[in-house]
Amino acid sequence: MATTPPISKLILSAAITVFTTLASHAQTTAPMHLSSAAFSEGQTIPTKFTCSGADVSPPLSWSAAPATTKSFALIMDDPDAPAGTWVHWVVYNIPANDTEFPENAPYLWAQWRDKVEQPFPPTQGRNSFGKIGYGGPCPPPGKLHRYFFKLYALDTKLDLKPGGTKSDLERGMQKHIAAQTQLIGRFSR
Repeated sequence: MATTPPISKLILSAAITVFTTLASHAQTTAPMHLSSAAFSEGQTIPTKFTCSGADVSPPLSWSAAPATTKSFALIMDDPDAPAGTWVHWVVYNIPANDTEFPENAPYLWAQWRDKVEQPFPPTQGRNSFGKIGYGGPCPPPGKLHRYFFKLYALDTKLDLKPGGTKSDLERGMQKHIAAQTQLIGRFSR
């Protein structure tokens, strides 16, 4: 005659199975990560990438995007600006298979757009300088500012024309963000 194990052993066995499955999944699913070869998290952004230098965009790379990603979006802003958050760069419809921006990416995209139709190059929005594209850190003298590079993995390609603002992008991304990450750099003059 077969005996059934006590209920407490069944519950314990089920709990161990669930815990093992969750722990295994956590080890294999890393969060999305954004980094730069030019500066580390919380470190100084080199002058080359600011208005005091060549004012070109820094190299960025990312990893561990969700499998559902259809495009990426990037917002770079400065919450320490005297007049409120200052937007330095808005980029959207970054192809889902991209994992990096080279240094001076907007210049390269402009050349690429003239020569290649697919895959689509990213679309740039309007920054707080009133221009489309990248505008590097340019704080008033004397105060250290933080610059947030925020990357979003989206489950769609957005229907936004070139020149969209940060607000336009944030509205378009609502309910489409599959994952997000950020990198913070600092700069003062």
